[in-house]
Amino acid sequence: MADALRQQITTGGFVDGVLPDEHSLGRQFGASRNAVREALGLLRQEGLIARRRGVGTTVVMPKYGHGLDRLAGLAEALTGYGTVINEVRVAEIVPELPAAIAERLQVPATAGGVHLERVRWLDGLPLSLDTTYLTADVGAGVLAGDLAGRDVFTLLEETTGCRLGRADVVVHAVTADPDTAALLGIGVGAAVFALERLTHLSDGRPVDTESIRIRADRMALRATMHRGQPAVSD
Repeated sequence: MADALRQQITTGGFVDGVLPDEHSLGRQFGASRNAVREALGLLRQEGLIARRRGVGTTVVMPKYGHGLDRLAGLAEALTGYGTVINEVRVAEIVPELPAAIAERLQVPATAGGVHLERVRWLDGLPLSLDTTYLTADVGAGVLAGDLAGRDVFTLLEETTGCRLGRADVVVHAVTADPDTAALLGIGVGAAVFALERLTHLSDGRPVDTESIRIRADRMALRATMHRGQPAVSD
């Protein structure tokens, strides 16, 4: 029941933000009143709903969908959900890249690059912490752009005159460390998505590596997947 209600909440199923009463939910799911209360208790622990006497059960904070089947910046993905603001915490040229970053970008560490750190806010609440490294040649143009108001992806395409091609993405479930928790306004140890993304230009060259921490209570990661032909082994 909790899974079904969570899915309805994350897809905007409760337009007015109010869930049915316990009796109606029990009838809908064929469940006892205790089962309904336990399911709602789980959702309340996740921070999705609030229960108040005389008011009922209401959605506290809707989850926003970010598709993983299309390469899009976060502000682009959230178009129509509210106002996205980027709090720029770091925007600097670095003379030497960390070794692991240089390896991902396939450049010598001594080539240097650009380092960005931004907190994304949606309608006045923090949503994600984005740490980005760019290769030096494209990073300088991005650094001169409107980092507070625009996606890095858009600035990259304008700077290079080249479309982005693809991104390699890995998503982990982790808990928030004290620094991340403070920036995102959540408790230490709260669940967050750790999204690691390496973005390539259309010619295949990697130019942007990102480590993004996303509040799991505010974002759902979605994808539409098609089943192809099974792999044939010898």
